Amino acid sequence: MKPRVLAIIPARGGSKRIVRKNIKLFSGQEIIGYPIQALKSSGVIDDIIVSTDDIEIAEVAKKFGAQVPFLRSEKNADDFATTFDVIAEVLEQIEQNYDYVCCLYPTSVFATSSIIKQAFQCLSEHSDATSIATCIEYSHPIQRALTCDGGYLQPKYPQYYNSRTQDLAKNYHDAGQLYLFTPLAVLKSKRLITERCIPLILESNLTQDIDTLTDWELAELKFSYVAK
Repeated sequence: MKPRVLAIIPARGGSKRIVRKNIKLFSGQEIIGYPIQALKSSGVIDDIIVSTDDIEIAEVAKKFGAQVPFLRSEKNADDFATTFDVIAEVLEQIEQNYDYVCCLYPTSVFATSSIIKQAFQCLSEHSDATSIATCIEYSHPIQRALTCDGGYLQPKYPQYYNSRTQDLAKNYHDAGQLYLFTPLAVLKSKRLITERCIPLILESNLTQDIDTLTDWELAELKFSYVAK
């Protein structure tokens, strides 16, 4: 039997650094439309729910084919609510059971249908894993990090200061693009990257944090390049 998969997109209305970010036009359409379209065309998602406290975001999300069965609670609409809080609220509100939950942010313009399918396939093939998350390799070894104690640069890890880059272990950071997980594992661990989370490593040109207007412009440049 095919597993049932729910997609959740957290999209509150009170973005501060980029006003109305989640429905701002990005390369010609509201940005939230891109992850909704990718999820729909992936062929592995049964339902898409957008969690929002904002009527206008809800209407735009519905236009692209997502569901907004309820508005987010006031408690989870402030600056302190975490993504886990939002996921937990949706899972508490809905009546259906799902085998997997896929979480994408409304600004995940690089989360294509092929990446979504790849994540689902990878997680399905690892029976002991409970989640998968997109990540990126640090562009420079974190073992060579510098601090600025007393106004002067100092190596944070002096033992690695003269090590060759190729001899240092690779490290990764959360790409903030896609999370796929079993709901019970996330509800238990209270975080999207569970204790048994496998990585889906992305190239740096396939992701971009969008927190400032400069980030936004850079994302549009990357997007135009990838779309060629």
